[in-house]
Amino acid sequence: MTPPVFWDGVLRRLGDEVPAFVLEAWVQPLVAESTSTGMRLLCPSALHRDRVSNRYLSRIHQLVQLEAGESIEIELGLAARDVVAGPSAACEKRTISSAPEPKPRPQSRAPRARRGSAVGLPHQTPLPHTFDNFVVGPCNRLAREASFAVAEGRQQPVNPLYLASDPGLGKTHLARAIADARNNRGGRVIYQSAETFLNQFTAAIRTKKMDRFKQRYRQGCDLLVIEDVQFLSKKNGTQLELFHTLNHLIEVGSRVVFTADRLPREISGLDERLRSHMAAGLVASLEAPDALVRREILRVKAASGGVRLPEPCLDLLVDVVRGSVRDLEGVLVQLVTTSSLLKRPIDIELTESALRKISSTMAPVKRLEIATIIEAVATFYRTSVATLATRSRRRDVVVPRQIAMYLCRRYTNQPASQIARAFGRNHPSVSNAERTIEKKILESAPFRYKVEAIASRLDELERNGGR
Repeated sequence: MTPPVFWDGVLRRLGDEVPAFVLEAWVQPLVAESTSTGMRLLCPSALHRDRVSNRYLSRIHQLVQLEAGESIEIELGLAARDVVAGPSAACEKRTISSAPEPKPRPQSRAPRARRGSAVGLPHQTPLPHTFDNFVVGPCNRLAREASFAVAEGRQQPVNPLYLASDPGLGKTHLARAIADARNNRGGRVIYQSAETFLNQFTAAIRTKKMDRFKQRYRQGCDLLVIEDVQFLSKKNGTQLELFHTLNHLIEVGSRVVFTADRLPREISGLDERLRSHMAAGLVASLEAPDALVRREILRVKAASGGVRLPEPCLDLLVDVVRGSVRDLEGVLVQLVTTSSLLKRPIDIELTESALRKISSTMAPVKRLEIATIIEAVATFYRTSVATLATRSRRRDVVVPRQIAMYLCRRYTNQPASQIARAFGRNHPSVSNAERTIEKKILESAPFRYKVEAIASRLDELERNGGR
């Protein structure tokens, strides 16, 4: 069945009305089909279908009528497994492997999650690794843009691309997104871990099939992705073979992507020639997510699982969990599962309880006073606390005031209404300040440095008990 011609228009209209993460999580996964009586929207799961029916179907029906010029009957259904498998499945079928193809599992058993796939919330299918659902911030923007350029076949000098980060910060997400995108363009993609490459190389030597091994990796390969290359430390023979394979692929114009948990120069026992070639293209590091990125990650993960995360609980999670994306997913799963099992709504008490159970990811909960934060901002901008509480609309007053509101949300457990009262304002002014400052931080590096400088002072005050 073909999608209705007006469906793209519906998506565009809806994209103007709902947040981007809602569109990505709930509407874009729908598969639209024309039927003899109207149209059908296929959902990836029963949970997804129920959510769309309860929250979005009425508005979708109105937009369909606007786009089509007539009222059209819409039915919701469940997509077949092969419809929603996404590009990742297609890419894996093309991945070269020396092991025999596994027999299909009985359908009654749930498929095992792939290594590195996003941790799903209860009753949620893990999100595919795409560029659209990769949350971008200053901590990972270069890596994301470089990965997208490789996926699109642009920026030939970015070859090889080397993605480095601690575990759980998104390098596997980007590597899979590149592979899926190139696979969809019709290229031959080899996606392999360094350990598998080593095992296949060793098996080829043992069985005297090196010619076959070389042909597999060098002939007709458009993209080679090798994950966790630090595993090849001191594996001299395998390093030499990878060095020659890398040379060949770059010479014929193929693209190569490496991932590792450290920079090339930091991998001990690595052949200098291979080290030099790995760093010859672009080395892009992914850092731990800052508060803005942590907030967006939690929003996307919660929305994709149909979870309503109250703002105070979201604020607490952002403040406390300072580790990797995997840490964020872990604490969110802990919170949602606890809520489901105890049949309790998600609130501050439940959130604090979930955080206490995952102490390794916790940082001290921030308890600074609102007045302390306002004074720190006023001192930085060489103004007075009283000035920030005035009704002035001058830029030299509005900007520090909005920063102070933003930091109060980050460094206290006070609700927005309490923060607003400290400035003689109402609740919406605090929410508006948050959105404005978050946008400026992402768009302007000089502005971000100023906010970080104030935050560093607040961190110091926090360590010293507010003094």
